[in-house]
Amino acid sequence: MTAQAGYQQGELDGMPRPLFRVSPSRLLAWLDCPRRYRMQYLDRPRPAVRTQRGHTSVGLAVHNALRDWWDLPDGRRTPEAGAELVRTSWIDVGFRDDAQSARWRTMAQQQVVDYLRGLDPAVQPRGIERTVSIRTAALAVQGRIDRLDERDGQLVVVDYKTSRSAPTDDEARTSLPLALYAAAAWKMFRRTCVRVELHHVPSGTVASHVHTGESLRRKLAEAESIARDARAAEDDYAQLGVDSTRFPTSVGPLCAWCDFRAHCPAGQAAGPEKPDWAALEG
Repeated sequence: MTAQAGYQQGELDGMPRPLFRVSPSRLLAWLDCPRRYRMQYLDRPRPAVRTQRGHTSVGLAVHNALRDWWDLPDGRRTPEAGAELVRTSWIDVGFRDDAQSARWRTMAQQQVVDYLRGLDPAVQPRGIERTVSIRTAALAVQGRIDRLDERDGQLVVVDYKTSRSAPTDDEARTSLPLALYAAAAWKMFRRTCVRVELHHVPSGTVASHVHTGESLRRKLAEAESIARDARAAEDDYAQLGVDSTRFPTSVGPLCAWCDFRAHCPAGQAAGPEKPDWAALEG
């Protein structure tokens, strides 16, 4: 089967074109680097990715602990239970050595304990890792929210962050994924959802922004614009495969961290690769 035949399977003359189905992370991947987008989402077989980095292991363990904490019975939702969940979900991959892994596990446990001390375990969120979706005339977006709160009759999108630097209110304001999550939650639950928050677990900082209906519509239009470019490139890929010229490498600092660097000469030429634990040591 040719690339073109596989891409157009199920489409008949005169039928409206199917919606372009994406996640917020897929849209951002296109913006970051079209070449990485092609390798991650289109090439088959997909090029092998590098092993997981240390900061990703930390982030996954913290996210999993904060997810599973809400599954505990009310009486067991203690900060100390969160520390135990970090321990049991720890991923010992990407660290320089056992000592670094153990040190970061202890740090992550304490960060989760401190964060959970600020939560009321009796106030159940509306959703934990809740999948939401929204459609426009050309686009179908689906993603997963870390936590969906309900406060004063309105929904609030909460996204956990574990990076070294605390996020800012401006990052919350400009975040495309957060805005798409808010619009999708508003549509699905028929409950106003305009507030989005970035919760920085290491520091306890909360960066936030309150959208309006108009600002969410602008974000949806932004997503559609990105999707149009990505879809046009995918159409070209369906015709030409890897010979398509619509997937240039966006050479820059991200090349040092790229999971597909081994398959990208331009990215390799941009500079040395970062060690697995580089984001932890700063």
